[in-house]
Amino acid sequence: MKSGVLQLVAFLSIIGNSSVFGFSTATSLSPTMSLTMSSSSSNSESVLSNSDHILFDLPVSNNGARVRAILYHKQLSQQQVDIISPMKLGGLKSDEYMAVSPQGLMPALIIQKEHESGMKHLSESDTIARFLLAEYSGVGPSFQPDNPRSNQICRWHDVYLTTIQGCLYKPASRFPLGDYADRKSAIAAFKKNLKVIEGFMSDEGMYLCNNEVSLADAALFPTCIFANYMLPKFDDSEPPLPPKLNAWFDNLRNNDAVFSKIHDEIMGTLVTSWEEKNHRWDVIWLAGQRDLAPGTIFDKIIAKEIPATIVKEDDHILAFKDINPVAPAHILVIPKDRNGLTQIRKASAEHTDILGRLLVAAGEIANDSDLGFGDGARIVINDGNDGGQEVYHIHVHVLGGRKLGAMG
Repeated sequence: MKSGVLQLVAFLSIIGNSSVFGFSTATSLSPTMSLTMSSSSSNSESVLSNSDHILFDLPVSNNGARVRAILYHKQLSQQQVDIISPMKLGGLKSDEYMAVSPQGLMPALIIQKEHESGMKHLSESDTIARFLLAEYSGVGPSFQPDNPRSNQICRWHDVYLTTIQGCLYKPASRFPLGDYADRKSAIAAFKKNLKVIEGFMSDEGMYLCNNEVSLADAALFPTCIFANYMLPKFDDSEPPLPPKLNAWFDNLRNNDAVFSKIHDEIMGTLVTSWEEKNHRWDVIWLAGQRDLAPGTIFDKIIAKEIPATIVKEDDHILAFKDINPVAPAHILVIPKDRNGLTQIRKASAEHTDILGRLLVAAGEIANDSDLGFGDGARIVINDGNDGGQEVYHIHVHVLGGRKLGAMG
């Protein structure tokens, strides 16, 4: 922990002296400000500001924007809540920051003003939002923390949208997301749950619940900024937001100064950094990278346009007898959705689930004596011209029915 203190002292020594409430490039520090660390290595705290509370957040964070919407609507001062970048604690995965936010996520809050709960810091945006609403209940709009419609939308958003929103911008190495093993299924679920939330909306008023801003608006609006900007990169054949939700989104963006500010904060980073500087979506599957290879005979078999002797089928795979068998028992197992997997060398983390399903199916088929298999089978995936691949839709050969010779 000594090294952590030294790092924080170094951070303080280089921080500038100009700041305004909201996001700033530097944080003003008083000459009398102290740097304190708790005795526990797992509960480090740093006093980086004289404010009552410190919110660690960045402009692009849609979850942090839920909290920022509350701060801006209530017009809380920088003395009450100061917004500081997690980089002031060494970044999201530094020991110092993870002592405040154990998952290393934004936002996080340090409670510098003594609180009756004894809590020193909080993580997770809904928890932080509700704490600040209680702390400053007499200031500005209430955000309707007890409105059941608002709470239903917030809960649905937090469980079924934010847990999979990474499908819109994360690389394949970050999969799976929630219950979804691949980007395509996660995006479909994301769209579905936007429609579910649309069904929870009130039919009256400017905001989601009525004519008063609520926690639901603060939670959902920033995520809809992501959806509105990112979903068309994957499919521009339909509007990114359902119609009623889109009307609400446009209304807040154009007619509520706070949500307009939130929109500009998030979009500023998405466009200038993620898009123009880093070209994030150029390498994201189904956005900058797509399956452009021609269809094959397997597509016709899957569509039942040409006959095949099918021995196994579910929502994900299809297995059928090879029409040119090289063994007494010879079955092909293919994914129903090729999803860019023309050959095994095209495999990425996007395909982990389907590759597993193919091999499990192959193992089950090799155990089926009714198909002619005996004591084992040979499982083969041919790859490319040198590997003898003939159909460019990945397929697993399951060979058996007799003792097979040595490979090579």
